Amino acid sequence: MSSDAKPAPKHRGTPRHAHLKETPKKALRNTMVLSSVALAVTGVSVGAGVLQAAPDVTAAAGDLNQSLGGAGGGEAAVVDTGDRAPVLSRSDQRDSADPAKAAGLVDDRPAAMTDTRSLSDSDPKDIARALMGDFGFSADQFGCLDSLWTRESNWNPRADNPTSSAYGIPQALPGSKMASAGADWATNPVTQITWGLGYIQDRYGSPCSAWGHSQSVGWY
Repeated sequence: MSSDAKPAPKHRGTPRHAHLKETPKKALRNTMVLSSVALAVTGVSVGAGVLQAAPDVTAAAGDLNQSLGGAGGGEAAVVDTGDRAPVLSRSDQRDSADPAKAAGLVDDRPAAMTDTRSLSDSDPKDIARALMGDFGFSADQFGCLDSLWTRESNWNPRADNPTSSAYGIPQALPGSKMASAGADWATNPVTQITWGLGYIQDRYGSPCSAWGHSQSVGWY
């Protein structure tokens, strides 16, 4: 052995940083990506063997997307951060009620009375004027009608002739005949006048003809 030759060591140990040379950079990057994905998805990170809650999952996912977009020149992975549009129900999709339409649906006015009830509270002569046109009688016929029924009953809906059983304003004989115009014939002047005008129309054609007959014979 030459004196210039250096003795070789008996053995060589494993280099202190040999494991770093054996781990490709790509593997390290993949490990970081997977760890970040786990953080974004689960919301927790693993450090020193202890599970720690991630303070902001959305921020971590954003950092992950940024890092992936700049590394390796490939397409950036998109991580769903959960910021999705809220699911709408049918009730959410309804338009708010139009105040004008809503106000139109609410009728706070008192219910209108029927024509019959409002007329029955009026003066019988006014009732007759209102109903004459329904039977084809002109307004100039009212004078004859007024004279006729003033003689018969003085326009009293409860006028009762004890000798003939005639009853009511038109002095129907018998009074129950007026039931054909309404069940309330005994008390309602509208029912009585309606029946009386119909009787005059069928039998005499007009109030003045009925009054002329009454003038001649004393009845109609």
